[in-house]
Amino acid sequence: MRKLIAGNWKMNGLKADGVALAKELVRRAAAGSPAPDLLLCPPATLLTLVADVVAGSNIRLGGQDCHTRQRGAHTGDISAAMLRDAGCSHVILGHSERRTDHHESDALIRAKVKAAREAGLVAILCVGETAQERDAGRCLDIVSRQIAGSLPEGLSAAELVIAYEPIWAIGTGRTPTPAEIAAVHAHLRVALEGRVAGAASVRLLYGGSVKPNNAWELLRIANVDGALVGGASLDAADFWAIAEAAA
Repeated sequence: MRKLIAGNWKMNGLKADGVALAKELVRRAAAGSPAPDLLLCPPATLLTLVADVVAGSNIRLGGQDCHTRQRGAHTGDISAAMLRDAGCSHVILGHSERRTDHHESDALIRAKVKAAREAGLVAILCVGETAQERDAGRCLDIVSRQIAGSLPEGLSAAELVIAYEPIWAIGTGRTPTPAEIAAVHAHLRVALEGRVAGAASVRLLYGGSVKPNNAWELLRIANVDGALVGGASLDAADFWAIAEAAA
């Protein structure tokens, strides 16, 4: 299947640098080099600005989170319908930083995935274990629990992407071995069977210190269908190098 390279800008970017980064990526994409599917997930303040920049290109737009409701008295939140209206096609849900910083449970994330589907967005569901869970040999149990608890019934492959992000590798420069990543992704593929229609077609991304110098190897591991890129997505040259590695 065609690989997906998604850039999670997290809480980074003001108007000038966010627009400049998006414009440079559009310029590179228009140059005709073969590339995978590309997705940019800027902070909410930049969504409409980046949407205008990528309009007409092959780069898509995604949000970093959404509320469980489509509207209402929820100060400071953003709904899946609002993301769709801003030009988004995808939304990241269940990222470890939100599970930790905002104490998000699997049940809450499941409600958010449901809201994303109702608004016509593809949910990028993040799963992953801590260093302590990995060392205790619980990695596969943890991601299985997250898959089971975070997915509503009735999803199809076209409505879902899974991103495996070992928490201990995010922003640390550390990555699991190719064999460890292959084992988790193979496990995820099996865990999706019976839960998602067309489970074999769900794209499984790897995230966790994906950089230009390791992207080629990571993206050739079995069942790795792309990458969710953090820090490296804030640099156009680095993000494009990862995209070229996928191509």
